[in-house]
Amino acid sequence: MDYSRMGGARMGSNKPRHSEHNAKGTKKNPFGKQADKAELLKRMKAAAEKAKKED
Repeated sequence: MDYSRMGGARMGSNKPRHSEHNAKGTKKNPFGKQADKAELLKRMKAAAEKAKKED
């Protein structure tokens, strides 16, 4: 094959083909929003209690 006649490689774009459901800056995940640790600990303790009750 004569590869010199095929042309150069195409430049790819770094744009994704679809948008992520939890992408930064969307309604579900706005910029600057940080989940506070107290809320996280509360959810973890509730999940642990629920798991204990099921055993």
